[in-house]
Amino acid sequence: MSFWEYLGSQHEQLLTDAYQHVSVVFQCMVVATVIGVLIAVVTYGSEWSGNLATTTTATILTVPALALIGLLIPIVGLGVPPTVIALTLYGLLPVVRNAIVGLRGVDPSLVDAATGIGMSRSARLLRIELPLAWPPILTGIRVSTQMLMGIAAIAAYASGPGLGNVIFRGLASLGSANALNQVLAGTLGIIVLALLFDAAYVLIGRLTIPRGIRA
Repeated sequence: MSFWEYLGSQHEQLLTDAYQHVSVVFQCMVVATVIGVLIAVVTYGSEWSGNLATTTTATILTVPALALIGLLIPIVGLGVPPTVIALTLYGLLPVVRNAIVGLRGVDPSLVDAATGIGMSRSARLLRIELPLAWPPILTGIRVSTQMLMGIAAIAAYASGPGLGNVIFRGLASLGSANALNQVLAGTLGIIVLALLFDAAYVLIGRLTIPRGIRA
């Protein structure tokens, strides 16, 4: 069976796996973004705490994905829970680092002016600092998403959702008729989804970042 014939015969299952892959990556990125930005907001004002936050999230990223998922299985079981926890943890570093850089890069004179007109700390943060820090934060989100698209495939080791299941089935049956087709379909599917995610982020950037800031 050729690759295209395999796609034609298995397109429904592949689409289901692709949807699950996109869903778990998207949901984990939302959680990682919220947690990462909150960490940055709490720590960016202090050099020591900011470095601690960056170092801690960087240390998490050095743990091999297969090892982390394996360690989580006895605690939370198989399936979605270890996948979500692992992906969320891995997605933190680029978001935290870029959010801290973005918040520290806001012109202090703008913050002082906002303080001078009576803005509260939370108002300054929400209306001035975070909007101005949004471009580097979005870049961090893009980097995290690209990483998670690949890491999510390893979640199949713990019966997690996504295209990793197709790849693992192919690897487990190497030498059979469709083994290569399965590995190729899963791999190309992840690449295509990653490119679509990135295109969506480019569009979001164009819609949410003023042209002067982009320049």
